[in-house]
Amino acid sequence: MRAATSTRPADAAVGADGTAVDTHCPYCALQCGMTLSPAGRASVRVRPRDPSAGGLCQKGWTAAALLGSPARLTTPLVRDGGTLRPASWDEALGLVARRIKEIAAERGPDAVAVFGGGGLTNEKAYLLGKFARVALGTSQVDYNGRFCMSSAAAAAHRAFGLDRGLPFPLADLEGADAVLLAGANPAETMPPFLSHLRRAMDAGGLIVVDPRRTPTAERAALHLAPAPGTDLALALGILHAAVADGRLDQAYVAGRTTGFEEAWRVAAAWWPERVERVTGVAAADQRRAAAILAEAASAYVLTARGAEQHATGVDTVGAWINLALALGLPGRLGSGWGCLTGQGNGQGGREHGQKADQLPGYRRIDDPAARAHVARVWGVEPSALPGPGRSAFELLDALGTPDGPSALLVFGSNPVVSAPHSARVADRLAALDLLVVADIVLSETARAADVVLPITQWAEEDGTLTNLEGRVLLRRRALAPPPGVRTDLEVLHDLAVRLGQPPERFPTDPETVLTELRAASEGGPADYSGVTWDRLRAGERLHWPVPRTPGHQGTPRLFLDRFAHPDGRARFAAVDHKGPAEPPDEEFPLYAITGRVLQHYQSGAQTRRVEELRAAVPEAYVEVHPDTAHRAGLRDGAAAAVVGRRGRVLATVRCVPSMRPDVVFLPFHFPGAQRANLVTNPALDPVSRMPEFKVCAVRLSPAGEREAQ
Repeated sequence: MRAATSTRPADAAVGADGTAVDTHCPYCALQCGMTLSPAGRASVRVRPRDPSAGGLCQKGWTAAALLGSPARLTTPLVRDGGTLRPASWDEALGLVARRIKEIAAERGPDAVAVFGGGGLTNEKAYLLGKFARVALGTSQVDYNGRFCMSSAAAAAHRAFGLDRGLPFPLADLEGADAVLLAGANPAETMPPFLSHLRRAMDAGGLIVVDPRRTPTAERAALHLAPAPGTDLALALGILHAAVADGRLDQAYVAGRTTGFEEAWRVAAAWWPERVERVTGVAAADQRRAAAILAEAASAYVLTARGAEQHATGVDTVGAWINLALALGLPGRLGSGWGCLTGQGNGQGGREHGQKADQLPGYRRIDDPAARAHVARVWGVEPSALPGPGRSAFELLDALGTPDGPSALLVFGSNPVVSAPHSARVADRLAALDLLVVADIVLSETARAADVVLPITQWAEEDGTLTNLEGRVLLRRRALAPPPGVRTDLEVLHDLAVRLGQPPERFPTDPETVLTELRAASEGGPADYSGVTWDRLRAGERLHWPVPRTPGHQGTPRLFLDRFAHPDGRARFAAVDHKGPAEPPDEEFPLYAITGRVLQHYQSGAQTRRVEELRAAVPEAYVEVHPDTAHRAGLRDGAAAAVVGRRGRVLATVRCVPSMRPDVVFLPFHFPGAQRANLVTNPALDPVSRMPEFKVCAVRLSPAGEREAQ
């Protein structure tokens, strides 16, 4: 992380009207404050208790480079004879609307699908969900956030009755004596976050659970490195140690929770020595982890993708929540459990209606009262709203099949690279009668499209986002977009009108959309009704829920008095270890795990076009223990093939002595034959429908050897 004293220029940003503009970084869910110089350089906006704590990571510092990149799309593209050619907006939108009408008339509204993204602003996510259900009348809408936070969301709902990534302000972590990070590597994924953990690190209270010795694990007092897919067993072992050693907070469990006895009946069978045989984590280290957390005056358990992206992700997160509940952490000032949200608007993006089973305000789409409320705001009959649709991978997997959609509109996502079993997803996209992609660059998914629509970037539009602590932020327009580029709101408006909707039903002004979102969310779990553009402009720190009640200042800390279940109590979950859906075997003897690197973000469609970032990490690599590489006939720097049941990834070998000999690691930011998701397993969690990105079985060989798939 670069601090605010960086030698980079710190001149104020100049907006379209020549005034200085404060805005926010376009990448992770920290949403660090920043400004942009006229030369397109980023500088830090330092404010007390800002999520960035006065710093930006390398991605943030270089974020503005893409604004003037020659890779920017500035005109619509239409496929003609197999080639994408420039077209006018009228031609492109006319073609899309005509084909949608034809496909829906022939096969019904569910033949047209929508796929959104966790980086869209609250206004865009809201209007996209409304567009799908009102203008298209389809139930087939989901988004890439299903691949990120869905397991933690489901586990939090089950435990607390409500999901907000961090149910406390990020700054509360600065007072923590102990923090356990399960499946998180913020040193690379959100470096400024580490500044909030200084006290825990200095006190010897940072515990990191990760199969790799990541840069985050290097900073930990205790690194627990379980075999991939055994995180749940490890959580059970630490819970067992806590209870057996007399560390259970009995008064808290009795007064604020239910279900402990059922959960303990499972955990009682997972004594640390048994867990050691399954996970490889020493029993003494499990007991030490329990002691560090229990003896701290202020302690937190935080989970992230490493715990969630499994076919048992909900239960795995639930096991870590059980540990936090047993120690009396959630709903207590200065302690708690939380989820480190990943994408820039991963929190807000899942609250306002682009998820298959939800309506705005985090309402359930199968709840008659929720349907009636939202339908009233939208000016339609509740019966006109479709029911729940397919989850993200199930939607992608159904494309072009007899019972699946034959048209897809993609906003803010690149599933050709980011989805599991990505070769299968690419085949399904190719089987569509119509693929429309709205993007800022020609991503791998856009290259496969029939129509590509050029849209504005983060610094070229106003909008709100909700960061990982549930705080609603105003991202302000700093620059005018290139000529010929439109906002997503304008695209949705124009398409809706061409599909027969009244123009006023789909506003293009983001403040107007927020006003409608406020009404649609009012009274829901994620109530934004008291959030106004003026309050955000004035710098108010509004954590949802923010009811319309006069003078309400938002809810920075949830659950201090009661949890969101009707009885006010949190729920333990009786969860047991099952292991990965695809364990290693004789044919595929290694675990493959995937993750991010410091310089790249998500599918890499943006960061791979920033020269500084691309030069730092230009291609895919595979981290492997030197002995494992040697057994495969490989050395450091060699070209390797990582081969699994679904595909083959090409990557350069990096020998890392700290790696487990049974594990290889692949970053997932690269396209083509370097896609890590060519081998990942689409096995789904039964509750969240999260794919098992984090573990699959593979073998390693020299890249020149073509192997039977």
